[in-house]
Amino acid sequence: MRQLLLDLIAEVPQTLESFVVGKNNELIQQLRAFVRADRPHDRFVYVWGEPGAGKTHLLRGLASAPQARYIDAEASSTAFRFAPEISLYLLDDCEKLSAGSQIAAFNLFNEVREHGALMVTAGAMAPAVLPVREDLRTRMGWGLIYQVHELSDQEKIAALSHAAQARSMALSSGVLPYLITHFRRDMRSLSAMLDALDRYSLETQRPITLPLLRSLLQLEDEPKT
Repeated sequence: MRQLLLDLIAEVPQTLESFVVGKNNELIQQLRAFVRADRPHDRFVYVWGEPGAGKTHLLRGLASAPQARYIDAEASSTAFRFAPEISLYLLDDCEKLSAGSQIAAFNLFNEVREHGALMVTAGAMAPAVLPVREDLRTRMGWGLIYQVHELSDQEKIAALSHAAQARSMALSSGVLPYLITHFRRDMRSLSAMLDALDRYSLETQRPITLPLLRSLLQLEDEPKT
Protein backbone atom coordinates (compact mmCIF):
# COMPACT_ATOMS: atom_id res chain seq x y z
CA MET A 1 0.00 0.00 0.00
CA ARG A 2 2.86 2.40 0.71
CA GLN A 3 4.25 1.88 -2.79
CA LEU A 4 0.77 2.59 -4.17
CA LEU A 5 0.74 5.96 -2.42
CA LEU A 6 4.25 6.78 -3.63
CA ASP A 7 3.14 5.97 -7.18
CA LEU A 8 0.05 8.14 -6.79
CA ILE A 9 2.10 11.08 -5.48
CA ALA A 10 4.39 10.73 -8.50
CA GLU A 11 1.33 10.88 -10.76
CA VAL A 12 -0.02 14.14 -9.31
CA PRO A 13 1.10 16.80 -11.83
CA GLN A 14 2.98 19.78 -10.41
CA THR A 15 1.79 22.60 -12.63
CA LEU A 16 0.77 26.19 -12.00
CA GLU A 17 -2.78 25.15 -12.89
CA SER A 18 -2.84 22.37 -10.26
CA PHE A 19 -1.47 24.64 -7.53
CA VAL A 20 -4.23 25.51 -5.03
CA VAL A 21 -3.84 29.28 -4.85
CA GLY A 22 -5.33 30.24 -1.48
CA LYS A 23 -3.76 33.54 -0.38
CA ASN A 24 -1.08 33.35 -3.12
CA ASN A 25 -3.02 34.89 -6.00
CA GLU A 26 -0.64 37.84 -6.44
CA LEU A 27 2.36 35.49 -6.50
CA ILE A 28 0.79 33.18 -9.09
CA GLN A 29 -0.16 36.09 -11.34
CA GLN A 30 3.34 37.53 -11.03
CA LEU A 31 5.01 34.21 -11.91
CA ARG A 32 2.79 33.79 -14.97
CA ALA A 33 3.55 37.31 -16.12
CA PHE A 34 7.24 36.79 -15.32
CA VAL A 35 7.65 33.84 -17.68
CA ARG A 36 5.46 35.41 -20.40
CA ALA A 37 7.31 38.72 -20.63
CA ASP A 38 9.99 38.99 -23.29
CA ARG A 39 12.07 41.31 -21.12
CA PRO A 40 10.54 41.80 -17.67
CA HIS A 41 11.80 44.68 -15.57
CA ASP A 42 12.72 42.27 -12.76
CA ARG A 43 14.75 39.29 -13.89
CA PHE A 44 14.84 37.54 -10.51
CA VAL A 45 12.14 36.24 -8.16
CA TYR A 46 12.69 34.65 -4.76
CA VAL A 47 9.89 32.71 -3.04
CA TRP A 48 10.00 31.44 0.51
CA GLY A 49 7.76 29.63 2.95
CA GLU A 50 7.39 26.76 5.38
CA PRO A 51 7.95 23.16 4.22
CA GLY A 52 4.83 21.95 2.44
CA ALA A 53 3.69 25.44 1.42
CA GLY A 54 4.18 24.59 -2.26
CA LYS A 55 7.51 26.16 -3.27
CA THR A 56 8.73 23.06 -5.10
CA HIS A 57 5.31 22.69 -6.74
CA LEU A 58 5.65 26.21 -8.15
CA LEU A 59 9.18 25.68 -9.43
CA ARG A 60 8.32 22.29 -10.94
CA GLY A 61 5.32 23.92 -12.58
CA LEU A 62 7.51 26.62 -14.08
CA ALA A 63 9.96 23.96 -15.25
CA SER A 64 7.42 22.81 -17.84
CA ALA A 65 7.95 26.09 -19.70
CA PRO A 66 10.15 25.95 -22.83
CA GLN A 67 13.87 26.49 -22.23
CA ALA A 68 13.57 26.09 -18.45
CA ARG A 69 15.87 24.18 -16.10
CA TYR A 70 14.96 23.00 -12.59
CA ILE A 71 17.95 22.76 -10.23
CA ASP A 72 17.72 20.95 -6.91
CA ALA A 73 20.04 22.14 -4.14
CA GLU A 74 21.82 18.77 -4.26
CA ALA A 75 22.27 18.77 -8.04
CA SER A 76 25.70 18.26 -9.55
CA SER A 77 27.86 21.22 -10.49
CA THR A 78 26.98 20.82 -14.17
CA ALA A 79 23.35 21.75 -13.44
CA PHE A 80 24.52 25.21 -12.31
CA ARG A 81 26.36 25.96 -15.53
CA PHE A 82 24.85 28.66 -17.68
CA ALA A 83 23.67 27.52 -21.11
CA PRO A 84 22.59 29.93 -23.89
CA GLU A 85 19.62 27.73 -24.76
CA ILE A 86 18.19 28.02 -21.21
CA SER A 87 16.24 31.21 -20.52
CA LEU A 88 14.67 30.32 -17.15
CA TYR A 89 16.59 28.86 -14.20
CA LEU A 90 14.73 27.46 -11.17
CA LEU A 91 16.84 26.88 -8.06
CA ASP A 92 15.08 25.07 -5.19
CA ASP A 93 15.83 24.57 -1.47
CA CYS A 94 18.48 27.31 -1.31
CA GLU A 95 18.98 26.82 2.43
CA LYS A 96 20.40 23.35 1.65
CA LEU A 97 23.12 24.50 -0.75
CA SER A 98 26.56 23.14 0.06
CA ALA A 99 29.57 25.43 0.11
CA GLY A 100 30.52 24.37 -3.42
CA SER A 101 26.96 24.76 -4.71
CA GLN A 102 26.78 28.24 -3.19
CA ILE A 103 29.75 29.29 -5.29
CA ALA A 104 28.15 27.72 -8.37
CA ALA A 105 24.83 29.48 -7.64
CA PHE A 106 26.63 32.81 -7.18
CA ASN A 107 28.28 32.42 -10.59
CA LEU A 108 24.96 31.42 -12.17
CA PHE A 109 23.29 34.58 -10.82
CA ASN A 110 25.97 36.68 -12.47
CA GLU A 111 25.63 34.82 -15.78
CA VAL A 112 21.84 35.11 -15.74
CA ARG A 113 22.06 38.87 -15.24
CA GLU A 114 24.78 39.31 -17.85
CA HIS A 115 22.94 37.35 -20.54
CA GLY A 116 19.41 38.60 -19.80
CA ALA A 117 17.95 35.29 -18.67
CA LEU A 118 15.43 34.77 -15.84
CA MET A 119 15.80 33.05 -12.49
CA VAL A 120 13.39 31.96 -9.76
CA THR A 121 14.85 30.74 -6.48
CA ALA A 122 13.15 29.25 -3.43
CA GLY A 123 14.02 28.71 0.20
CA ALA A 124 12.54 28.00 3.60
CA MET A 125 13.11 31.56 4.83
CA ALA A 126 13.48 35.11 3.60
CA PRO A 127 16.80 35.77 1.80
CA ALA A 128 18.03 38.13 4.51
CA VAL A 129 18.30 35.23 6.97
CA LEU A 130 19.29 32.40 4.63
CA PRO A 131 22.27 30.39 5.93
CA VAL A 132 24.39 31.06 2.84
CA ARG A 133 27.38 33.25 2.00
CA GLU A 134 26.68 36.98 2.09
CA ASP A 135 27.28 37.69 -1.60
CA LEU A 136 24.82 34.95 -2.60
CA ARG A 137 22.28 36.16 -0.06
CA THR A 138 22.50 39.62 -1.61
CA ARG A 139 21.83 38.26 -5.08
CA MET A 140 18.78 36.33 -3.91
CA GLY A 141 17.37 39.67 -2.81
CA TRP A 142 18.01 41.36 -6.19
CA GLY A 143 14.49 41.03 -7.55
CA LEU A 144 10.96 40.39 -6.32
CA ILE A 145 10.46 38.52 -3.04
CA TYR A 146 7.26 36.66 -2.17
CA GLN A 147 6.22 34.53 0.76
CA VAL A 148 4.29 31.40 -0.20
CA HIS A 149 1.41 31.20 2.26
CA GLU A 150 0.37 27.70 3.23
CA LEU A 151 -3.31 26.88 2.89
CA SER A 152 -5.36 26.96 6.06
CA ASP A 153 -6.97 23.71 7.19
CA GLN A 154 -10.33 25.05 5.98
CA GLU A 155 -8.88 25.83 2.54
CA LYS A 156 -7.35 22.35 2.30
CA ILE A 157 -10.66 20.74 3.23
CA ALA A 158 -12.48 22.89 0.67
CA ALA A 159 -10.00 21.96 -2.08
CA LEU A 160 -10.15 18.24 -1.25
CA SER A 161 -13.96 18.34 -1.01
CA HIS A 162 -14.11 19.92 -4.46
CA ALA A 163 -11.79 17.22 -5.86
CA ALA A 164 -13.91 14.48 -4.24
CA GLN A 165 -17.12 15.94 -5.66
CA ALA A 166 -15.57 16.07 -9.12
CA ARG A 167 -14.92 12.33 -8.84
CA SER A 168 -18.36 11.58 -7.32
CA MET A 169 -16.72 10.34 -4.13
CA ALA A 170 -18.97 10.16 -1.08
CA LEU A 171 -16.99 11.08 2.05
CA SER A 172 -18.31 10.92 5.59
CA SER A 173 -18.06 14.21 7.46
CA GLY A 174 -15.08 13.33 9.63
CA VAL A 175 -12.76 11.99 6.92
CA LEU A 176 -11.08 15.16 5.65
CA PRO A 177 -10.56 16.89 9.03
CA TYR A 178 -8.94 13.70 10.33
CA LEU A 179 -6.81 13.28 7.20
CA ILE A 180 -5.23 16.75 7.32
CA THR A 181 -4.29 16.35 10.99
CA HIS A 182 -2.97 12.75 10.81
CA PHE A 183 -1.10 12.72 7.52
CA ARG A 184 1.43 14.79 5.60
CA ARG A 185 0.04 18.29 5.20
CA ASP A 186 1.14 19.28 1.68
CA MET A 187 -1.62 19.27 -0.92
CA ARG A 188 0.21 16.92 -3.26
CA SER A 189 0.36 14.16 -0.63
CA LEU A 190 -3.19 14.87 0.54
CA SER A 191 -4.49 14.65 -3.04
CA ALA A 192 -2.65 11.37 -3.53
CA MET A 193 -4.15 10.01 -0.31
CA LEU A 194 -7.61 10.98 -1.55
CA ASP A 195 -6.95 8.91 -4.69
CA ALA A 196 -5.66 6.04 -2.54
CA LEU A 197 -8.81 6.22 -0.40
CA ASP A 198 -10.97 5.99 -3.51
CA ARG A 199 -9.10 2.91 -4.75
CA TYR A 200 -9.05 1.31 -1.29
CA SER A 201 -12.80 1.84 -0.99
CA LEU A 202 -13.40 0.12 -4.32
CA GLU A 203 -11.04 -2.76 -3.47
CA THR A 204 -12.62 -3.42 -0.07
CA GLN A 205 -16.18 -2.58 -1.12
CA ARG A 206 -16.47 -0.28 1.90
CA PRO A 207 -17.72 3.32 2.02
CA ILE A 208 -15.19 6.10 2.66
CA THR A 209 -15.61 6.64 6.37
CA LEU A 210 -13.30 7.45 9.25
CA PRO A 211 -12.70 3.74 10.06
CA LEU A 212 -11.68 3.14 6.44
CA LEU A 213 -9.26 6.08 6.54
CA ARG A 214 -7.75 4.84 9.80
CA SER A 215 -7.32 1.40 8.28
CA LEU A 216 -5.50 2.87 5.29
CA LEU A 217 -3.27 5.00 7.48
CA GLN A 218 -2.35 1.90 9.48
CA LEU A 219 -1.37 0.14 6.27
CA GLU A 220 0.74 3.13 5.30
CA ASP A 221 2.22 3.19 8.81
CA GLU A 222 2.74 6.94 8.37
CA PRO A 223 0.25 8.71 10.67
CA LYS A 224 1.18 12.28 11.60
CA THR A 225 2.49 12.40 15.18
